[in-house]
Amino acid sequence: MKVKSLEAPKASSLVSEEVERLCEIAEESARKYVMSKVLWREVSDLDITVEAGGEENNLTVNVDVDIRLSPLLKDVDPKRLAEEAVEAAFESVEKFLRETRCHSRR
Repeated sequence: MKVKSLEAPKASSLVSEEVERLCEIAEESARKYVMSKVLWREVSDLDITVEAGGEENNLTVNVDVDIRLSPLLKDVDPKRLAEEAVEAAFESVEKFLRETRCHSRR
């Protein structure tokens, strides 16, 4: 299991639909990353949780990826795969926040 948090100052101005979309993008990105590294049938269990919320001028995003792989799959470290999936999720979150800020400045 791998959990990581991101705090983004001044990102709390996102409307609820944007926060929901941000969570969807992060979850989708983590899932795509895992599926790019292993076959679906090699995954015994994949649980991805993304939470976003904040106060005043701060948005906090938490991503938790828990992976259990088939015991037949010996050459992939599930902990490392989870860490890499979390990183992929945060890259997509940061990209979304940059794009959202650019649109809100127009």
